[in-house]
Parts: sequence; structure tokens; C-alpha cells
Amino acid sequence: MRSEREMMELVVDTARNDERIRAVIMNGSRANPNAPRDLFQDFDIVYIVTDAASFKDNPDWIKRFGEIMILQMPEDMQDPPPRHDCAFSYLMQFVDGNRIDLWIYSLAKLNEREKDSLSLLLLDKDGIIEPFAPANESDYLPRPPTAKAFSDCCNEFWWVCPYVAKGLWREEITYAKYMLDQVVREQLMKMLTWHIGVKTQFLRNPGKHGKYFKRFLEPELWNMLLKTYADASYEKTCEALYTMCDLFRISALHVAEHFGLDYPHGNDERVRAHLQRVRTLPRDSKDIEIVQNGMESLVSETAQDG
Repeated sequence: MRSEREMMELVVDTARNDERIRAVIMNGSRANPNAPRDLFQDFDIVYIVTDAASFKDNPDWIKRFGEIMILQMPEDMQDPPPRHDCAFSYLMQFVDGNRIDLWIYSLAKLNEREKDSLSLLLLDKDGIIEPFAPANESDYLPRPPTAKAFSDCCNEFWWVCPYVAKGLWREEITYAKYMLDQVVREQLMKMLTWHIGVKTQFLRNPGKHGKYFKRFLEPELWNMLLKTYADASYEKTCEALYTMCDLFRISALHVAEHFGLDYPHGNDERVRAHLQRVRTLPRDSKDIEIVQNGMESLVSETAQDG
């Protein structure tokens, strides 16, 4: 595997020896002084060029970077759709384990390029790039929730929980897992990000998809989060759902208290009661018989447990 130094020299020397490339910028984790260093870090590189079309029309030029295991060119794909942001890219995973995500930006559209606080200027042949501030995580820090964002997150979380219960009752495990791990979890991770933000005064980066959550969550909350990742059994998926509900409530109440927001206790209690009822509902049931007294009893039990 080529070393970081070898890869950086290759990236910069390629630009230095090509008159079309006028500047080189590095973004991402290798520009981040707080990111842990390891052999799987990508090289996120931007070439500012005079003739962007010549780089796109003749992709053979990228062979100089090494033997490619797999290549992706997002702007030539339909799914997922391209970003259409005045650039195109070569995402290159090499056989030796290195990876370069190379973005080509036209010099003529330099002013349209989105700013990134994690940027290091590696080469500027013409002095065309305005000096960057020291690379920092300011663009990647969580933002405090608005009252609307907090309310929507809570509503979506509790709204979709019954979908999981429905899928489990029907023995449609793939449907239940999708609703749990894609939709419900998205709202849980959002709430946990705000929870961490409150703990850290919104000055620390929790990482993409929560990859740094372990650093910031209380040990008991971290262990609860781990328990939400269940296998494909119905019982463990159901337990994961219940743990998600507990963890969401704990973190949401913390966020609500800090910002003076309203937590939807009624939705929480009614949905929890429904989940318990569906969990014990016989498979041959023809209707969901939840009488008012039974509902109140379940709500009471749930409140005591929570």
C-alpha cells in the first residue's frame, strides 16, 4: 500500500505537470486536525482547471493514479442522481487500498464552488485562491433545533413506530426492519445529535452517521444505542424498537428542557400503549380491541416503566 506521502506527491505532481490544472485543494478527514488517522482515510482532492471538458471526455488520464479496483463517476449515473453543482468527479478505489475522490472544477466557475471549512490549499499556480482559514470543523458542527424541527422529529419518530409493530405482527420482517432501521432510526440519530450538541455547546462534531457518538454519549446511552441494532428475529427487533423508544424519550426530554421546548408526552404514551397491545395481539385477531380502560391501564404501566 502506497504511503500518504507517496499519494500526496502523486496528486500534487500530477497537477504541477499539467498546465490545465491551476490549483489543488484537499478536503475531508485528511484536512481535519481532529479526525483519527488510519489507513482507510480517503484523499478528497479538488482540481481547479481551465478546460474541464478535456478531463471528462478522456477518462484514461486517471490511470496515472494507480491500478483501480473499482471506479464510480456519479455525474454519469442516473441512480443516485448527480448533484449538478458545476463539477464532476472520479471516485477511485485502488487495488492497494488507497482511495482518491477527485473533483474537477472549472476555473471559470470557481466563485460558484461551495465553501468548506475543512480545506487545505496544496497548490496555487496563479494566486487565484483566496487564503483559507486554518482547517476546522465549523461547517460540520450540529446546529441547535428550532421548535419546528424538534416537533417534526418527535412526530415522525412516534408516527412511524406503529409501522414497525404492524410489520412484526404480520411477520413481514424486511418491512419492519426497514421502518425501524431507516425511518425511525433517522429521527433517533437526529435527536441524539441534538442531545450531544447540548452537552458540548454545539462545539464538537459527532461525525457522519454518528460515527463519533461513542465519544460523547453517556455510557448508558451508548449501550442502549448498541442494543437497538438487532438481528432478524422478531423478538429482538421488537426489543430494539422498545429500546429506541426509551432512548428517544430520554434524549428528547433533555433537549426539550434545555431549549424550553414542548415534548409530546401524549403521543409518546399513546403510541407506547399501542405498541404493547400489538405485541400481545393474537395472530388470528380480526380487530384491535383496545377499550378505553385497557388503554389507560397500558398508558399508566408505560409511564411507570419509562
